[in-house]
Amino acid sequence: MSVTGHSSISRRLTLMFAAASSAVLLALGLVVASSVEQHFVDLDMEVLVGKMDLIRQAVTHLRTTDDLNHLAHQLDHSLVGHHGLEVLVLGPDKTPLFATNNANFSAQQVTGSARRYPEMPLQPMVWTQAGQTFRVVTAELTTDLPGKLVAGTAVGQVRDVYLPHTVQVAVATNLAHHQVYMDSFLRTLWLFVAGAASLTGLLGWIAVRSGLKPLHAMREQTLRITAQQLSRRLSVDAVPQELAELAQSLNDMLARLEEAFKRLSEFSSDIAHELRTPVSNLMTQTQVALSRARSADEYRGILESNAEELERMARMISDMLLLAKADNGLVVPNRESLNLVDEVRTLFDYYDALAEEKRVTLTLRGEAQIRADRLMLRRAVGNLLSNALRHARLGSELIVRLETLPDAVQIHVTNQGATIAPDHLDRVFDRFFRVDPARQHNAEGVGLGLAITKSIITAHGGNINVVSGDGETTFSLRLPVQ
Repeated sequence: MSVTGHSSISRRLTLMFAAASSAVLLALGLVVASSVEQHFVDLDMEVLVGKMDLIRQAVTHLRTTDDLNHLAHQLDHSLVGHHGLEVLVLGPDKTPLFATNNANFSAQQVTGSARRYPEMPLQPMVWTQAGQTFRVVTAELTTDLPGKLVAGTAVGQVRDVYLPHTVQVAVATNLAHHQVYMDSFLRTLWLFVAGAASLTGLLGWIAVRSGLKPLHAMREQTLRITAQQLSRRLSVDAVPQELAELAQSLNDMLARLEEAFKRLSEFSSDIAHELRTPVSNLMTQTQVALSRARSADEYRGILESNAEELERMARMISDMLLLAKADNGLVVPNRESLNLVDEVRTLFDYYDALAEEKRVTLTLRGEAQIRADRLMLRRAVGNLLSNALRHARLGSELIVRLETLPDAVQIHVTNQGATIAPDHLDRVFDRFFRVDPARQHNAEGVGLGLAITKSIITAHGGNINVVSGDGETTFSLRLPVQ
């Protein structure tokens, strides 16, 4: 049977693995691309700063107009072999003193960004000119050419001061070859990332499928478990450590199911056994009554006998319904404050005749208060008294002892009689269980009394246990104090 509407663990893990590896590869690619781009910037700046220093050296030694005329030849010689390198030198009047072929930068653009060098460091800029992209540095350089005369004062005396001429210089390198390389590099990088992501996704899927094989093996094992084969268990040693706890939990669940199924089967068998006898009696008596004509007294006797069997069956069915409700948590006690001394003495009055018949002395010791359901608690303790009197030795003493603890109240019912075998102690609270293996039908009970008592005490949040030895058996009820 396939399950639809749920995402596959293999698919989810594969996607997560592919997404994680893709994210890592993308981050690595961005770091590499940024590093390469920065490397190009450093290389370009090394060339641009070197050329700017060379131009500054040449400009600094300009002293005459003839030197200015020779500047173009000097710069031409310095740019030999530097393809893609562009230089623009603007004079004091913002007219070009020297310009390479592609240095078509506007004078305003150059003068607006030029700063006095070397007082201020060069800053790289990216300009676009006629569809071409350049990395540019600009600077304002001073010369030794005579400047204009201005009046000034020095120590209170007037003297003439010549301000040197300045030129603005832009040195640029074409980024076309860098862009071509970066475009190719990024294209190769993204193709590699896509391929690597696909490959890691495939490898992740293979790894996940291999890792989930133990789960598929566990599934195959569980498919072979049926109601007739609940004794099967999953192999804990054959699965990885991460699945060992799951396998053990499934084994524990199977053990609980096996135990519950076993108890259910025994319960069904016990019900059939217990109901078979009264139904058989009713059928036999009815068939005998119908075999010939009888007097009214005879019919009345048969009907009275049938009524006793029907009453017994009704009690059994009522008890079974109570146990079924208790198993499903539907038994809710109606708690009220009770004086256990009064409740036990009321039960003593009810069982006094039976105790007198067996010459058993009923003794109450201690006292206690509890909040509990009166009718349910009377039935639980009454079942213990009835059971104790049924198995008490003639002329013995039946003792009910009340004990108040800080967090609970205990009721101990002790009788003297046959000792319960140790292997039977764990089963005395099972439904229809009797210590007598012959399971003789009798009118005293059907083996549900102690099971009902345990259900009532459990509904109150308490517990019950029994100890038996040296001819004395004690049932102990423990009820928590609310």
